[in-house]
Amino acid sequence: MTNAKWLVVVVLLVVTASFDGRAQRTKAARILPLPVSEWTDADRETLGTMARGDQTIDVFKTCLRHKELCRNWMPFTRYILSAESSLPARDREMLILRTSALSKADYDWGHHVAAGRRAGLTEEEIARIARGPQAAGWSELDRTLLAAADELHRDQFITDATWTALARRYTERQMMDAIFTVGQYTMVSMFLNSASVQLEPGIVGVPK
Repeated sequence: MTNAKWLVVVVLLVVTASFDGRAQRTKAARILPLPVSEWTDADRETLGTMARGDQTIDVFKTCLRHKELCRNWMPFTRYILSAESSLPARDREMLILRTSALSKADYDWGHHVAAGRRAGLTEEEIARIARGPQAAGWSELDRTLLAAADELHRDQFITDATWTALARRYTERQMMDAIFTVGQYTMVSMFLNSASVQLEPGIVGVPK
């Protein structure tokens, strides 16, 4: 095979690897999801509404490998994602998507793109979240919200300027929910990336 043909093959392999739906850092899960056939009634109770038989997403099936951890983590997860949280759904999904992008957490990004759409984010806004608060087109509140996520990711601290700007629109409770939402998805990103939970078919990771 000529050098030119080899070059074409290498390029095709690189492109295929970039778009094969797998954006994790290893090509196989380090911790395998627990098969539904091995679930107990207690496992189903732990997952609650997240238990959807074979349609249950792998993050929750993998969580069941450590039953006590999963049982204690799920109530917090449900709170962050529910109407009990004081954050508007759109704001919550912006924080989750930005944290996922910063953490290179392709699994969470892929699943929360759909959640972001349901919360009212446009395709253009979702793509812009990956570019961050400095991207053109954000409202003052959106830019401030993304800046808070960036600062928490980088320094585990919201600067005075960002805090003051966000507190003009947010209650004290909302400020706390925003911080805990970023914290939750930073922690989950560590788990998904390190356990190498693989993307399900059709789920696409953070834009490169």
